[in-house]
Amino acid sequence: MLFSPPAATATPSPAQTTGHSQGKVMAYFADWDVYARNYHVKNIETSGSAAKLTHINYAFGNVADGKCTVGDPWADHDMPYDAANSVSGVADSTEPGSLHGSFNQLLQLKKLHPGLKVLWSFGGWTWSSGFTEAAKNPAAFAESCYNLVNDPRWAGVFDGIDIDWEYPNACGLVCDTSGPDAFTKVSKALRAKFGRSQLVTAAITADGTRGGKIDATDYAAASRYHDWYNVMTYDYFVAGASPTGPTAPHSPLRPYAGIPTAGFHSDAAIQKLRRAGVPSEKLLLGLGFYGRGWEGVTRKQPGGTATGPAPGTYEAGVEDYKVLKDTCPSNGLIAGTAYAKCGSQWWSYDTPATASAKAGYAKSQGLGGVFAWELSGDTANAELLTAISRR
Repeated sequence: MLFSPPAATATPSPAQTTGHSQGKVMAYFADWDVYARNYHVKNIETSGSAAKLTHINYAFGNVADGKCTVGDPWADHDMPYDAANSVSGVADSTEPGSLHGSFNQLLQLKKLHPGLKVLWSFGGWTWSSGFTEAAKNPAAFAESCYNLVNDPRWAGVFDGIDIDWEYPNACGLVCDTSGPDAFTKVSKALRAKFGRSQLVTAAITADGTRGGKIDATDYAAASRYHDWYNVMTYDYFVAGASPTGPTAPHSPLRPYAGIPTAGFHSDAAIQKLRRAGVPSEKLLLGLGFYGRGWEGVTRKQPGGTATGPAPGTYEAGVEDYKVLKDTCPSNGLIAGTAYAKCGSQWWSYDTPATASAKAGYAKSQGLGGVFAWELSGDTANAELLTAISRR
């Protein structure tokens, strides 16, 4: 799941074409990063990330009253940038009506990287409840989204829309009962409105269990209307859901002996979606640029007991990779990902080596590429993004 305040293959449109032989390399930029994290669009450039990305998803727009709405007006388009913090090195204009915020910074970034595409992502863990109302009138919802994404105030920022519905006809923060065809109807309406000149994508569940969230929705039928799916192959095992353990890697690529839930691993989700009829090239494998952790742990190997979530900078049980690589270096590997036991804390996260191997898996499976949640968790020189973009 993403944090928020988290069929037949279509002929690629010009907006889909990339120059990266390894496929799409997408990463999310969260609007709230500009606050406590002090991570701005300029950091995407100075870290070297922009040159490695084919697409950026801007998270999140809200879904309310059956419509797409702005998530954070100040961060999105109102906050003025001075010369030192802007991508261009020029302060934002003070003329009335001038575009500010991250939207203007993204415009500047695209000028430096003309091939880079940006999508506006709507929903997320916190704001997915609005999709239930949106599904009652998909055409009206699609109309509102198109008008907002293509608003003249930020013309040229966005190349399409990403829908992060957690989860259609299933439960996330809230439960949706719109039916197994609701997601398809919404997707069809979005494609009809956005046409083929703009991208329409979706972040979807990676629940590979029998009778789980993938089975609750007809993702194969809906895939006809999407350029691709971002399969959220992370957050399988977290301390928030199981505070006393067992400890387990939050993003295992494959199963392992003792895995707490069969089907909770990346390969299970990918193969389940493929068997259902979603084309491989429409699936992007997800990586987390963060770790999940427990405290009160005595056992190094996965499967130990705990007393609760480990302390995190912004949220208990969660920490950025850029922090963990120094405070709790990896000292174990399992199921294609890394883990670390440091004192009484136990963390799992991807390192450059495991991230690169996951990108290799995506390529070997004929997937459309890889994506990451989210850019601020990487190091100042983009260690993780560099690893996945080289495959």
